[in-house]
Amino acid sequence: MPISRRTVGKTLVEGGHDVRALDSEIELEGLFDPEVLELAAAEGRVLVTANIKDFEPLLREWAGESRSHAGAILVPSSVRNEAFGVLISGVENTLADTTQEEWADRVEWLRRA
Repeated sequence: MPISRRTVGKTLVEGGHDVRALDSEIELEGLFDPEVLELAAAEGRVLVTANIKDFEPLLREWAGESRSHAGAILVPSSVRNEAFGVLISGVENTLADTTQEEWADRVEWLRRA
């Protein structure tokens, strides 16, 4: 299940979140994972990804190099395979009661409702 603009992103935008989804912008198609993390960091966006296999080591690499990012939410496969509502509420719960500044260099697993 890809995390897409059409399903998850649209609902998060309607809930007041500033979302940029890779699948909704042609110029972003085909970006490699390091480029995605660099883009999110440059734009100050918390990265939400189900691609734990690739992004968890990348985030550790950045931490080891003292490279800063805007935060990341890792979506476990147990949530990916459920309804989009679980994913949406999980993102909202994970972000709840925090500011953008508090997410700097923070990595968390998605919190379920």
